[in-house]
Amino acid sequence: MRLLIVIVNYRTAELTLQALEAALPQLEAIGGEAVVVENASGDAAQLEAAIRERWSGRPVRLVVAPRNGGFGYGNNLAIRPALESDDPPDYVYLLNPDAYPDPGALQALLDYMDSHPLVGIAGTYVHFPDGSERRSMFRFPTVLGELCHGLRVGFVDRLLHRHVAAPPVPQENCQAQVVSGASMILRREVLEEVGLFDEGFFLYYEETDLCLRAARAGWHIHYVRDSSVGHVGGAATHLDKGPIPRYWFASRRRYFLKNHGRAYMWLANLVWGSSYLSWVTRKALLGQTEEFRPRRLRDFVAANLALEWEDLRQAVSGS
Repeated sequence: MRLLIVIVNYRTAELTLQALEAALPQLEAIGGEAVVVENASGDAAQLEAAIRERWSGRPVRLVVAPRNGGFGYGNNLAIRPALESDDPPDYVYLLNPDAYPDPGALQALLDYMDSHPLVGIAGTYVHFPDGSERRSMFRFPTVLGELCHGLRVGFVDRLLHRHVAAPPVPQENCQAQVVSGASMILRREVLEEVGLFDEGFFLYYEETDLCLRAARAGWHIHYVRDSSVGHVGGAATHLDKGPIPRYWFASRRRYFLKNHGRAYMWLANLVWGSSYLSWVTRKALLGQTEEFRPRRLRDFVAANLALEWEDLRQAVSGS
C-alpha cells in the first residue's frame, strides 16, 4: 500500500465527512486507503451510513473504537493492523477531522518524502479557512521555552529565540523539531523502529513525544511548505475556550517526566509559574486584564500538585 490516511473522529461527523471529501480523490490518484476511527463518541451510525451511501466500493472504511482512549489511541487502532498486514503502507498520513488537504497537497507531501529518505516525519503548511497562516511547526518543550511562554517579553523571546515553542510560520521547506498532528506524515520505517503513539497521552503532546523519539533515533523531522492544508482548529477539543482541561496538564506532565525526569519537570513548572505570575502582575498594573485566561495559574498549580499526589499514592500502594 502506498498511503494510509487516518482520521480520528470525536463528535465531529460532519467535519470528518468534509475532510474525507477533500482527501479521497487525492488518495485514489496515489493508491491506498482511508480509515476513519470513531472514538466512541456516538457518531458511528451517522458515519457508517454516510460512507456507505457516498463512497461504497471506494478505499475508505470505518473503525469503531470500544472506548475513547484519546488521539494517539485512536490513530494506533488504524495504524497497528495496517503495519501488521501483508501490504503495509509506505506512509501514514494523519489528518484532523476539521482539516482538509488543498488540491495536490498529498502528492506534494509524498514527493517530498520520497526525495528526502532521511526524513521520517513531516508536517505541512496549515492555514485557517480565511487563508491566513496557522502555526504548525514547533520546538521541543524546554525550561527556557517555558520561561518565554510564561514571561511574554519581546526581548527575552529574541534572546532565546531558539527555545520559543512556536516560531513564525516558515515561508519555505525546512527542518523542524515538532510538527502538528493535524496534518502529519509518518514513514513506515520510523513507526517500525520507534513504535506507535504512546497511549499514556490522552490528548496533546503525543505527537511531540513521537517526534522526539524519532529525532533521538536519528530521523529528521521537516516542515513542507509546498503541501498546504486548511484547518478550522479546536472543533473537537475547544481548548481555546474556557479553563484548560486536566488532560492537557496530565499530558504536559507526562512529556516532561518521561523524557527529562522529575527534577526537570518541576523546574519547568517553577519557571513557567513564576514567569506567568510576573506577566499577570505586569498586565494588572497596566490595567490590561482582557488577555487573562480564567484561573489559569491556579489551575496549573492545582493540577500539577494533584497529579503528583496521585503518582505518590500509586507508588506507595504499588510497593
